[in-house]
Amino acid sequence: MRLTGKTALITGGANGIGKVTARRFLTEGASVVVCDVNTDALNDIVNELKSLGTVSSWTVDVTNETMVQEMVDGIIERYGSLDILVNNAGITADARLIKMTADQFDKVINVNLKGVFLCTRAVAPHMIERGSGRIINAASVVGLYGNFGQSNYVATKAGLIGMTKTWAKELGRYNICVNAVAPGFILTDMVRKMPEDILAKMSSKTPMQRLGTVDEVASVYLFLASDESSYVNGATISVDGAITL
Repeated sequence: MRLTGKTALITGGANGIGKVTARRFLTEGASVVVCDVNTDALNDIVNELKSLGTVSSWTVDVTNETMVQEMVDGIIERYGSLDILVNNAGITADARLIKMTADQFDKVINVNLKGVFLCTRAVAPHMIERGSGRIINAASVVGLYGNFGQSNYVATKAGLIGMTKTWAKELGRYNICVNAVAPGFILTDMVRKMPEDILAKMSSKTPMQRLGTVDEVASVYLFLASDESSYVNGATISVDGAITL
């Protein structure tokens, strides 16, 4: 039970990697708050996971400064602390440079980058006061190496990696570890719906000849949230089957 007595907030927690991470954290003893913009999906996940431990939800738009602050204050008031923040919320709006609209660019920047900034800024003072904390940012291998047709998404993930390093330097003195996880090709529910030939091509590009699982990413989140990672700070851990080598 590596997270007993800890409270964790997982943004974008209603499905995919966020949902599986919530499950893993609960089984390790944490009280978990999942936030998302989709209230119905949040209700479903709470009903699904409530037998595993203390889980609650918060409908919030991470780009809204007031909503984010109210959420963080509410969690601290209810649970007494907020020990772990997983900045998992993210969206895509892909297009080549010459076809990408300013609206597409702004939407992705606002959720994937500004949203992480707002959530982390809201949580940081509480963690500083307590003298401990874990902040985990969902990056991507495309933030390290780029990707065709994803100028906006790549910019946010590269920005997250930069902010991770900056916050690690700023907050490390308070025993707050800030790290990023950079998944590669992961077999999420959305990816499962892709044609078999596309999935086969994705697998063939990876030295391990398969896609990663959401559980494998959640396991790294769990490690970074636990005391086992107490001297890991400012790192970006790739979970990609060596596709970037």
